[in-house]
Amino acid sequence: MLEDKKIVLGVTGGIAAYKAAELIRALIKKGAQVKVIMTKSAAEFITPLTMQTLSQNQVYTDMFVPADKYEIAHITLAEYADAFIIAPATANIIGKIASGIGDDLLSTTIMAQEKPTLICPAMNDKMLSNPIVQENINKLKKIGYVVLDSAEGDLACKTKGKGRLPDIAEIVEEIETLLTPKDFKGAKILITAGPTEEPLDPVRFITNLSSGKMGYALAVEAHRRGAKVTLISGPTNLPLPLAEKIIKVRTAKEMYKAVMDNYKKAEIIIKAAAVADYCPKISAAEKIKKYERTLSLELKNNPDIIAEIGKNKGKRVLVGFAMETKNLLANAAEKLKKKNMDLIVANNLREEGAGFRTDTNIITIIDREGRVESFDKMTKIEAAEKILDRVKKIISRKGRSKK
Repeated sequence: MLEDKKIVLGVTGGIAAYKAAELIRALIKKGAQVKVIMTKSAAEFITPLTMQTLSQNQVYTDMFVPADKYEIAHITLAEYADAFIIAPATANIIGKIASGIGDDLLSTTIMAQEKPTLICPAMNDKMLSNPIVQENINKLKKIGYVVLDSAEGDLACKTKGKGRLPDIAEIVEEIETLLTPKDFKGAKILITAGPTEEPLDPVRFITNLSSGKMGYALAVEAHRRGAKVTLISGPTNLPLPLAEKIIKVRTAKEMYKAVMDNYKKAEIIIKAAAVADYCPKISAAEKIKKYERTLSLELKNNPDIIAEIGKNKGKRVLVGFAMETKNLLANAAEKLKKKNMDLIVANNLREEGAGFRTDTNIITIIDREGRVESFDKMTKIEAAEKILDRVKKIISRKGRSKK
C-alpha cells in the first residue's frame, strides 16, 4: 500500500524526535518516498543532516529562504504529498493547528494542504492530560485529522504514564490504513484465526501447525479498508491487529461458542482458523504419568463451526478455507457445497510457500458458481486483499440482484 506513496513527515521539538529517523527507515522499507519538515526546536534534538541522509531528500527547516531553493515550500509540499504525518507532535504544534496559526514552515504547510493527515502526540503525561491540550486534540479529530493515541510507559522526565510516541510499527500501520480506500467502510466482519488446543491433561494438548498469520492478515486488511472487525483467535504469538473486538479462545468448543455468540451481528464471516476436528474423549485432571507400556488415546468429534453457520447464514457472506495435500480443487469444491459457503480459499500444503507458519501463501479461490481463480505466491496481506476483493464482488452481485 505504501509503494511509491509520497509522505511528508513533520518533526517537532520533543525528545521523541530521534524516533522519527526510525520511522523514515520503516516507511522507505515499505517503498514510500519521504520528505521531512523540521521545526527549529526539532533540530535541537536531531540534525537535519541525519534526516536528509535517511530520506535521501532535501530536509525543509525554514520558511524564509530564497525562492529558488525551496520554491514556495509550503505550497510545493502540500501538492507533493499523498499524506502528512507529524511525529512526534508536541502540544505546541497541536495548539497551532487547532487554532489556525501558521507561523513556521510546518504549521503553514499543514494549513495549505487537504491530504490525509496523521498526528502522533508525544509529550509529558501532565501536558498530554492538560484540558486545553485535550480540547485541541478533540478539535483536530472533529475536523478530520487522525490522532493516534500516545503510548504508556517510561517518559524522558523520569515519570511513568501516557505520553510516549506510539511504536513505529503502529504508526506505519496507521499510515497504511489512512491511505487505503475504504470500500468496506462500516461493514461488520467476523474473522477467526489461529489453531485450537485440545488438552490431554494439564500439561499436554493436541494442536496443529497454524500460526494464525492468514487470519490476522485478513483482520489487518479488513480494518484498513474501513470494516468493523471482530477477531476470534486461537493461541498465537502474533501481535494483536487493530480491530473493534478481539476474543481469545483456546479450544474448538470455546471458538464454537464465541462464533455462535457473535456471528449474527456480522455481514461477512471469514473462517480462517485451523480448528481441530477432534479432541480427547477424556481430558485427565492430573498429569498422565509415563509407564512402560503404550498409551491409547480415544478421540471424539469437535463441533463443525462453519457447517453450523452454513445452515443458518441467511444473507451473510460466508468464506471458508481448505488446506489439502492432494485433490485440492475437488476436495475444496465439495467442502464449499456441503457447508453452504459463498467462497472457499484452497491451498496445498505440499507447495512451498503455501503451508503453515509462512509469511506467504499460494491460494485458489472457488465460488458457488464454480469459478476458479488461482494466484501465484504472494504475501498473506496480498492474499487477504484478493480474498476481500472477491467478497466485494459477491456483495455487489447480491446488491444488483435485489434491484
